[in-house]
Amino acid sequence: MPREISPVRVIFLGGLGEIGRNCACLEVEGRLLVIDVGIMFPEPDMPGVDLVLPDLTFLRENADRVDGIVLTHGHEDHIGGLSYLLRDIEAPIYGAALTVGLAANRIREAGLLDRTQFIEVADGERIRIGPCDVEFIPVTHSVPSAFAIAFHTPQGVVMHSGDFKIDLAPVDGRRTDLARIGEIAQTDGIRLLLADSTNAEEAGFTDSESTVGVTLRRVFAMRPGRRIIVACFASHLHRIQQIIDAAHESGRKVATLGRSMKNNVELARKLGIITVPDGVLVDITKIDDFDPGEICVLSTGSQGEPMAAMSLMAAGQSKWLDLTSDDVVVLSAHPIPGNEWSVGRIIDELHRRGAEVIHSAHEPVHVSGHARRGELAMLLSVAQPDCFIPVHGEYRHLLHHAQLAESMGISSEKIVLSEDGDVIRLDEGGIEKESTVPAGYLYVDGAASDIDHGILRDRQVLASEGMVMVVASVDLHAREVSAGPVVLTRGWVGPDDETLLSVEAANAVGSALKSALSEGTHDVEGLNRVARKALGRFVGTRIRQKPMIVPVIVAT
Repeated sequence: MPREISPVRVIFLGGLGEIGRNCACLEVEGRLLVIDVGIMFPEPDMPGVDLVLPDLTFLRENADRVDGIVLTHGHEDHIGGLSYLLRDIEAPIYGAALTVGLAANRIREAGLLDRTQFIEVADGERIRIGPCDVEFIPVTHSVPSAFAIAFHTPQGVVMHSGDFKIDLAPVDGRRTDLARIGEIAQTDGIRLLLADSTNAEEAGFTDSESTVGVTLRRVFAMRPGRRIIVACFASHLHRIQQIIDAAHESGRKVATLGRSMKNNVELARKLGIITVPDGVLVDITKIDDFDPGEICVLSTGSQGEPMAAMSLMAAGQSKWLDLTSDDVVVLSAHPIPGNEWSVGRIIDELHRRGAEVIHSAHEPVHVSGHARRGELAMLLSVAQPDCFIPVHGEYRHLLHHAQLAESMGISSEKIVLSEDGDVIRLDEGGIEKESTVPAGYLYVDGAASDIDHGILRDRQVLASEGMVMVVASVDLHAREVSAGPVVLTRGWVGPDDETLLSVEAANAVGSALKSALSEGTHDVEGLNRVARKALGRFVGTRIRQKPMIVPVIVAT
């Protein structure tokens, strides 16, 4: 009797229905491989939140089953959460030399290097991790050394595309290895494909990264005598290489601004990913030694992050340079969804300071690193997967990618439109959603580390409705209100209404407290509830708002 082949499961912890928080794991013969652990930028309705993580409860509860963490590439939405996971799990990290180098910088800052070991893998390398053969296939993206990953499992090959595009003229000549993907499809076959959906709504093909270099050279050549400041992602090393080349061709020195920019350029030079002619790089402290037309500044902060170099520059608070009408600022990045307002504010402030601002609405100074529909169709055609799950994108992106896959001939029964928390079972009978695991948002701010949903709700109420506080002193023995109540407000109503409403609210709470005391309520907790209810009823009836209600009852 033939031995039953164990099922393979894919557990999604983030990245489905959003841009960011990319994290999944593959279960093979009871063991787990984690695929990326990313972060997400906070949305406008998340006051005080610095970043958002996947809910890592499932991995913490199954830490003894984790054989390793495999990384597709070095962007923060794929590696930024590693230091949080390593608090609870010890596991080796596998990835390209650049990817693990970028990850190591953040893990070192968190003091967690002793919780992992970094295992560098080369293009096309195939290694054994637990019960699974893992193959790292080169793909082109906006950060060098990105991988698609093929997991050779008892249920066949499960392939994760990672973030990718099909760039026929990449800056470093390293193309998406469609030949190897096609070879696997024709030999072992690809049982399940998980593929990047970010640009699934966009027709055609994404422009080559090398086209940005042409634009940058023109921008530099047309502005002699003026200082040029270019902001981009510090991990976008192909873009950085092209900026350095354009600066050098126009006779400029290059200075880096921002810790991550400096660190990443140093790492990329060490790995041979970036080439800088001798004497071109200068320290940011030396830029005033040169005429404006002899300098290019490479800056972080293209997403309008509050304390990043570009934001400080726009606010006139940069330690290193003051913007003037002689400056040209190039924003060589699109806003990540949710960051549009922040980027728009930065552009306004840069204009206020007299600088010329160039962004993608004016010139093609940015191209996406993600495949459009033409490239997605090409991957599906080459891979010929038996089953398909769209990943990496908001719900509409996933839906359009699923529809594209069905139009390419994949049966709708073998396409699963998943969400965070889904556990997908792949076995000899097919593919199906089996169960769910916790997969909510985990909020982090700089001061309080992890914060829960209750704290975030409180912040949202404070931001939108304000706060009303009532303070009173009660004599529990005499059963009377000995002082107050006094009502204090913040962000509730305007000053013309506040005095009268505060007096009326205080009277309403005072009456409720007196009644409660006379009826036998003699504990502070119970009186707090009475005060909260009375104040909430008054506010809801008179103003029809829902501010935060804070009762403070002091017993004497």
